[in-house]
Amino acid sequence: MSGVISEIVSVCKLRIGFAIMLTGLAGLAITPGSMPETWKIFLFSFAILLSSASAGAFNQFIERELDAKMKRTRNRPFVTGRFQADKYWLSVIGLMLLISVITTSMAINTVAALYVFLGAFTYGVVYTVWLKQRTWLNIVIGGLSGSFAVLGGAAVVDPSLSAAPILLAIVLFLWTPPHFWSLAFVFANDYKQAGVPMLPAVFEKPVAAKIIFAHTLALVLVSILPYFYGLGWIYLLGALSGGLYFLKTSFDLVQQPSIETARKNFRASLFQLSLLLCSCFLDVSLI
Repeated sequence: MSGVISEIVSVCKLRIGFAIMLTGLAGLAITPGSMPETWKIFLFSFAILLSSASAGAFNQFIERELDAKMKRTRNRPFVTGRFQADKYWLSVIGLMLLISVITTSMAINTVAALYVFLGAFTYGVVYTVWLKQRTWLNIVIGGLSGSFAVLGGAAVVDPSLSAAPILLAIVLFLWTPPHFWSLAFVFANDYKQAGVPMLPAVFEKPVAAKIIFAHTLALVLVSILPYFYGLGWIYLLGALSGGLYFLKTSFDLVQQPSIETARKNFRASLFQLSLLLCSCFLDVSLI
């Protein structure tokens, strides 16, 4: 039983789902206005997690043949046959998304529901189906899925968006490429063999490292801006601390474009986002 649960967690990419849920809650927390009822916050959290899970499962359903070509993914349940890629799974995936969108629309508002849908649609269809095997810009556009979670959280408080959550959504948009490209740097050979045009599989390593650094620099600069639109010194401290560390490891990657340096940069991206989100919550609760 525990094995099945573990595989469902893997198929639905729930670790990513929880991260997206936290970005949505951060958008909610920093939006000016009256805090919604607790049950609405829990319901939105569930809806974001469920919609993200549907997109993650759809991604693995669609990419099962591609995943079989890569060492990192060839043991996923849809590849091994542990889960059968049939109409049953597609129905479950569609139902998960439908429940999350309808529930948000009925209990909160249609604007928040639209963002919940767009987040899943961007990752599941725009990124997975349309872009991933066509262009190295796939994850740049696919990164909008996390941005929609932020906007969805903001819409729970106020459907007419304010500056702070819009800027945080842009931060998430800029964070995704250097985060994922650092991981793709480690598995560049896998992507080359599978024919997937991820940045490190398309460009030479030094060029890819410089592009990652440029995106990280843009991310750090934009991450400071919410301080000037309502957030306080706790947020600024978190944004600068995590951002400068991520920038330092990205510069190290330019200096030494190796797999080990890319791993460090990937971990730094996770640290930067975690610190940024924690700073959002602490800032609005303590100041």
